[in-house]
Amino acid sequence: LLTVTVFLSTLTPKFYFALTVTSSFISGLIFVFEWWHFRKYGTSFIEQVSVSHLRPLIGGTESSPPAPAAFSAGDTETSRQNMPECKVWRNPLNLFRGAEYSRYMWVTGKEPLTYYDMNLSAQDHQNFFTCDTDALRPSDTVMQKAWRERNPQARIKAAYQALELNNDCATAYVLLAEEEATTIVDAEKYFKQALKAGEMIYRKSQNCHSQSPQHEAQLRRDTNVLVYVKRRLAMCARKLGRIREAVKMMRDLMKEFPLLSMLNIHENLLEALLELQAYADVQAVLAKYDDISLPKSAAICYTAALLKARAVSERFSPETASKRGLSTAEINAVEAIHRAVEFNPHVPKYLLEMKSLVLPPEHILKRGDSEAVAYAFFHLQHWKRIEGALNLLHCTWEGTFRMIPYPLEKGHLFYPYPSCTETADRELLPTFHEVSVYPQKELPFFIHFTAGLCSFSAMLALLTHQFPELMVVFAKACFGILLSPFSFIMENIEVLLLSSLW
Repeated sequence: LLTVTVFLSTLTPKFYFALTVTSSFISGLIFVFEWWHFRKYGTSFIEQVSVSHLRPLIGGTESSPPAPAAFSAGDTETSRQNMPECKVWRNPLNLFRGAEYSRYMWVTGKEPLTYYDMNLSAQDHQNFFTCDTDALRPSDTVMQKAWRERNPQARIKAAYQALELNNDCATAYVLLAEEEATTIVDAEKYFKQALKAGEMIYRKSQNCHSQSPQHEAQLRRDTNVLVYVKRRLAMCARKLGRIREAVKMMRDLMKEFPLLSMLNIHENLLEALLELQAYADVQAVLAKYDDISLPKSAAICYTAALLKARAVSERFSPETASKRGLSTAEINAVEAIHRAVEFNPHVPKYLLEMKSLVLPPEHILKRGDSEAVAYAFFHLQHWKRIEGALNLLHCTWEGTFRMIPYPLEKGHLFYPYPSCTETADRELLPTFHEVSVYPQKELPFFIHFTAGLCSFSAMLALLTHQFPELMVVFAKACFGILLSPFSFIMENIEVLLLSSLW
């Protein structure tokens, strides 16, 4: 202790200043390197080294992640790489422009659809409802121009012009049903007229589709029109309360056109069956479409979780479960919720009403906030109807985020979460809606630590430069406080030794 005291008394303020400058420079370099490594790899270098190399030396083992589900097992790396990250899909449950979106704008004064979303719909209409043979029919030529019009009134006017040229122009009735009708009842009347005209044109196209490639293209267009009209008629019936009729129409449509599964008509069917509380039929639909070869959706994953939760949610209690452990049925329900949350992590906040809903857009981004809005808008009532389902979701959904610390790089049940969803969702959702962003990477502890160490060392260097004598006294006092327990222990050891000798 005497030697240490003599050594400290010989140190000059220049030494303390050089020490603090050097330590601040080194901590600054560590901070810069940690920040660069985190931005590039999504993890702290020091934490990664401690987990990968130091923990095995100490004797600890890293917990291995749970085994992937059937989806991961059947999915190869090639298919993961080839899978498009941010493909925009047509919303299977999109609302009616005139009867629902326009009514919202009249009441609130806010535009519920973005220009990007409506532009995608215009492209869809041109792809679905036009073909190379439109020049042969003047009404179809007019409608081809109508789908490109940006002004709704210009589109409606063009539809009436097409009907003047041909009273059986199905696509003109479709446009009027979507945009001019101000109620679902009026929209259904237009769609019934479109169905009558569409069936007649479809039969004619079937009879001559093999004559030339142009006739084949015309048959594809007429098929698209017929499927679109029947689907919207089923949706009208669902909205008007004729749910069993809507279910029958959807089933017939899926049987008549089984190759058009990419239109996701089964999602309309799932929602209608849930409204009927026909849970056995819902399970039968899920068994057919919840397959590894088909693209997943929030409707598939969360409906499967809802059915699993329904079996245990009424009697579920987190306190009881923590004491006795989870039963097999409860484990299955929790795993189904984790599976759904990993696919789309935005949905629970809407289902738990932690975040306000808006009208769903006409297009959605799978695994994005737009899909979560569209799902929760129609399925929140089904979760509320099952007692305890939302409570089970509330108790378990956040555990998924602890299971997947860096979901951009890895996933347990699905391929890693895409990083481009935020940009696409901001283009699809209205500006007044706060877009949900996931995952938000939190800075690791060592980045905070090195930033604080760098700042503290720089402050000490500045104080030492400005007040050298005062900082020397302060440093000696700190060393004295740090060494005082050691000197106290040495004194006690000396007393014990003397007493034992005595």
